[in-house]
Amino acid sequence: MNTADQLDHGAAVAAETARFADLVRGADMAAPVPTCPGWNLADLVRHAGSVHRWFSVLLRQRIQAPPTSRDVDLRLPERTEDYADWLAQGAAETAEVFASTDLNAPMWVWGADGHARFWVRRMLFETLVHRVDAERTLGLPSAVDRALARDGVDEFLVNLPFAGLFAPKVANLRGAGRSIRFECTDTDGSWLVRLRPDGFGVVPDGAADEEPAEAVVRAPAADLLLLLYGRLDRSAATVAADGDDELLDLWFANSEF
Repeated sequence: MNTADQLDHGAAVAAETARFADLVRGADMAAPVPTCPGWNLADLVRHAGSVHRWFSVLLRQRIQAPPTSRDVDLRLPERTEDYADWLAQGAAETAEVFASTDLNAPMWVWGADGHARFWVRRMLFETLVHRVDAERTLGLPSAVDRALARDGVDEFLVNLPFAGLFAPKVANLRGAGRSIRFECTDTDGSWLVRLRPDGFGVVPDGAADEEPAEAVVRAPAADLLLLLYGRLDRSAATVAADGDDELLDLWFANSEF
């Protein structure tokens, strides 16, 4: 099910950041971001660029334990008009870090894959989703590459059980063996998530194929990704959500991060 090894996440980070920077260059940085309540466009760009620089520090240091500080020299411009160039410069710096890092090296991560590559993949989907946020802010349509979207769904679902540190509501995703199946309608992606009394997680390939699910959510890969991130409602025309409504309500009320 996991096609992550077939994708160049570093190249995708560069491409997504370039699109993001082009979008916001010359835009009204005070414009509110509808998908991130309380943020304006400047906040969105500042967050994305900060993530790039923070993850780059983690990769340079190849940390083996949770960091005790998140202090990073952001070199943030004084003028918001310069934020687009600052965002692009951060991506150039991350590309240098990626090139000098053994992405298969063991590292501390907060998610499931304890290797340096985790941070590159995580950076990609942070950037991609916030690029979509910028497009929503500016009233522009969004397009997400199907292969990247499928990989993003996998990255989200596999890592979500470990996200309690910054997404505490995931602790509510408990159940007596109830399952939700998520399926891409335009590619081969399918994931079965089982809720247990002590937590939840993706059922491994093979075992998932024969197991029934109490609820099923189907959508094209890009829409499924945006749905999981709360950027699309499950009532959207491209989304089919069937089965146990109470279970689906529980999932979508507690799974965003």
